[in-house]
Amino acid sequence: MLKLNGISKIYHTGTFGGKELHAVNDVSFDIGEKEIVALIGESGSGKSTIGKMILRLVSVSSGSIEFNGVDVSKYKGAALKEYYRNVQGVFQDPFSSYNPIFKADRIFSFIKEEFFPDVSTSDWNKKLNNSLEVVGLNPEHVLNKFPHQLSGGQLQRFLIARALLLDLKILVADEIISMLDASTRIDVLNLLADLRGRGLSILFITHDLSLAHYISERAVILYGGCTMEMGDAEKIFNKPLHPYTQMLMSSVPRLDRRWDKKVNVDLKAAQTGPIHGCAYYDRCPLAFVKCKERPANVEIEKGHFVACWKVSEKNT
Repeated sequence: MLKLNGISKIYHTGTFGGKELHAVNDVSFDIGEKEIVALIGESGSGKSTIGKMILRLVSVSSGSIEFNGVDVSKYKGAALKEYYRNVQGVFQDPFSSYNPIFKADRIFSFIKEEFFPDVSTSDWNKKLNNSLEVVGLNPEHVLNKFPHQLSGGQLQRFLIARALLLDLKILVADEIISMLDASTRIDVLNLLADLRGRGLSILFITHDLSLAHYISERAVILYGGCTMEMGDAEKIFNKPLHPYTQMLMSSVPRLDRRWDKKVNVDLKAAQTGPIHGCAYYDRCPLAFVKCKERPANVEIEKGHFVACWKVSEKNT
């Protein structure tokens, strides 16, 4: 349904734009129907930039993003508007999506004006109430309230309900539960799983490995704007092959064993220039000379791809 073909994003920085920041480097993956794909990476890995490129909030420097076989960058006017009927995003901070001087449900009036101008008020109210009930909100309790009168979880559900009004195909969920308390997080995760069952595909962008494992069928691990490992979520979480993925997994505290004091998490910043070799080269304990060349994503086992010379040589 949605396919990313070697997309890259380069920002020009410096006083005269003479420097380049390579935020995303040649990333490829797809999202199928009724599928949740987790895009995982630490801060600065490029995952949010990918989400914004899918939503046409930032341009693609190279490569392409296809929706139903058509390059998203070619959409203009009515075609772009139709694209937004199918693809929408919900972001990390729900409070920033609302104007505090207006009631929170004003966001729904914009949807009606833009996409459903000919729908009668009574029909619209039925459609709106149904969307709110789908996300677990009681219309009588939440409508006509200001943002400060609602919790973060309720505001986030408002945004998901807004997206559902358009009969979405794909939802880009960018860290949507990172600012919510633990009890609300599981409710929103279960809501996303329920929406997947109703036919929605979701790109779940997160840095939280446990949440990604809980909800996704497939996972894509990013570092320095590059894909390190991707494929079936169970295989990646239960049998991580890339040294970076292994480091991430070993950094997650577990209740069934004591913390491993030997775990060494190197917090050195990722490189920001052009990626000629492996993006993880400077931090990898297994790096050798060949790692100065850019590794390709190799299918080590069915549905499990790894971009690592050590792993690919070991399995050939």
